[in-house]
Amino acid sequence: MRVLIVNTSERAGGAAVAAGRLMAALNNNGVKAKMLVRDRTTDDVSVVSLRRTPLLRWHFLWERLVIFCRLHFKRQHLFDIDIANSGTDITRLPEFQEADVVHLHWVNQGMLSLGCIRKIVLSGKPVVWTMHDIWPATAVCHLTLGCQQFTSSCTRCQYLSGGASQKTTRLAQRVWQRKQAVLAQGNIVFVACSRWLEGEARRSALLRGMKVTSIPNAIDTRTFRPGKAQEARQLLGLPQNKLLLLFVCQRVTNANKGMSYLAEACRKLAGDHPELGERLGLVLLGGHADEVSAELPFATYPLGYVSDEARIVSVYQAADVFVLPSLSENLPNTIMEAMACGLPCIGFRVGGIPEEIDHRKNGYVAEYRNSDDLARGIYWTLCEADRAALSAAAVKKVAHSYSQSSVALQYSELYQELLAQKHFKL
Repeated sequence: MRVLIVNTSERAGGAAVAAGRLMAALNNNGVKAKMLVRDRTTDDVSVVSLRRTPLLRWHFLWERLVIFCRLHFKRQHLFDIDIANSGTDITRLPEFQEADVVHLHWVNQGMLSLGCIRKIVLSGKPVVWTMHDIWPATAVCHLTLGCQQFTSSCTRCQYLSGGASQKTTRLAQRVWQRKQAVLAQGNIVFVACSRWLEGEARRSALLRGMKVTSIPNAIDTRTFRPGKAQEARQLLGLPQNKLLLLFVCQRVTNANKGMSYLAEACRKLAGDHPELGERLGLVLLGGHADEVSAELPFATYPLGYVSDEARIVSVYQAADVFVLPSLSENLPNTIMEAMACGLPCIGFRVGGIPEEIDHRKNGYVAEYRNSDDLARGIYWTLCEADRAALSAAAVKKVAHSYSQSSVALQYSELYQELLAQKHFKL
């Protein structure tokens, strides 16, 4: 069985990381998988890229230009929505033609247009579409931000109308109708990375009647594993005598990742537990990390953006606890990585986070947008709980639920089911 995984990027972003890990998991468990991307950054022979032409860049620019005009030439929300009006037809590529199953992941920002997806569906090949966000089930948005329009039809879009407007937004309507037409051409099996997103997708009027299920992302537990904290701290130049709280994201200043709530929780901790002043330090891994240090009352150690996987693993191994107070999440790779390295994790009760963190068993799930409860969770995890027991439970959870073999088996069974249905129809 040959599977073609399609994603915009090879490495950039959580979806790219998850898609690459799935490819490795499948290849390590008896399924031949390749990955087709627009933006290739390594020499991995299992990854192929679209041919570099001026038109390739134009697909991205044209989509952004149309959105920019519809936003009345304002940059706000320019990258929060996608209309898939331009992209590359991949159905003539040899990698596509030799594939038994086509597995779409995050294909936005000029990778595939809705017309391209229509050609993929009409090819007759079984199509699986892993949802890393809600975009396949809405008109244009990746985050609904509480909007319920996608449960009926996206006639009004808060991104395109400048807020919670009652004004009809024609662009969202048109994209919705085009998506409807594409999905009407044939069956796509949608796979959410979390049970939470599966539930949201099932509420979408676009996906009504479609098969929707959930399979988590995979992680290589041979790479992400517990290690010696002292050695990792020495390698990274981090202090040996502090409790280290770790925060990781691609861009630390991303408001959706909740740094403002973490800063507020830390200020409360500093006020309620002054003894932590010299004991606690915050390690910040991600771009623009140095820009938020002044907001935090404890010693901070901004490491910047790191792409080297071995060094990332060392950062996890050096820390005592991981915190990610995101305001919207599917199934964060960073929590999975931290748990695999033996870190108890703390996050808000939102999206798929409570599926990863078992409250007071391998971490702490704080009430949504509640900095006081977030502070309680940090203190409990660092100073009151049996961290060794939490750490062991975190490693066990990852091995059971997110290992390569576990995830590869679930996808292999789905592929076989789709191929059997195809042959039965023939």
